[in-house]
Amino acid sequence: MKVVILSGGFGTRISEESVFKPKPMVEIGGMPILWHIMKLYGHYGFNEFVICAGYKQHVIKEYFADYFLHTSDVTFDFTRGRKDVVIHNNASEPWKVTVVDTGLNTMTGGRIKRIQKYVEDEPFLLTYGDGVADVDISSLVKFHRTSGKVVTLTAVSPGQRFGILDRDESGSVRSFREKSVDDSGVVNAGFMVCEPEVFGYLRDDSTVFEHDSLVQLAGTGKLGSYLHRGFWQCMDSVREKQLLEKLWASGHAPWKVW
Repeated sequence: MKVVILSGGFGTRISEESVFKPKPMVEIGGMPILWHIMKLYGHYGFNEFVICAGYKQHVIKEYFADYFLHTSDVTFDFTRGRKDVVIHNNASEPWKVTVVDTGLNTMTGGRIKRIQKYVEDEPFLLTYGDGVADVDISSLVKFHRTSGKVVTLTAVSPGQRFGILDRDESGSVRSFREKSVDDSGVVNAGFMVCEPEVFGYLRDDSTVFEHDSLVQLAGTGKLGSYLHRGFWQCMDSVREKQLLEKLWASGHAPWKVW
């Protein structure tokens, strides 16, 4: 099962960092948050990734093109009139990474539609390139397989903004609504499992996955939710980046399950 990661947005709410790089490449502990997300999936044996890139997509491509340089000791030998490169104690992961330029202004649903040929007619995992969690991906997949839903998302209770999911005891999502000051409901944290039927809910580049496709699925009883009571944190602002940096520096980052 492939892992699709939405990584193409402008990251305007963390523009102090995203002016130089796409938000998924903003570093936590010296490594892009995208790397942290991929490490989580890799821990559960999911090592094939499709990155939906857009804004400054070349930065993501160049990072993986030089991945050995980022993760290993390297000797550059010019003594014979050419550049010989020797990789020492290779620490790279067994990943297969496809980076797809899904367009600069494409909406989230449009980005997913554009990578259909890379996942083909198979279920796939889907998440956002700006949030980390200690979700048990194996349990999530198992839950989805028994649910009969087209999409299962991970639901968390963050105690902050975001739209609220109206879900029943079985996990079926009935609707989305705006958060009120008295709400303590759950929200979509990403970390989704999708059946290939989801592509039928994606029209074109203008499709917003969260406001169009998921709402349609919820309205027809085809959207499920997996309740996660552990850690989850998105990185929408410099303050949230600093929080994640502090957790990583403590040596007890909750999302570091590997």
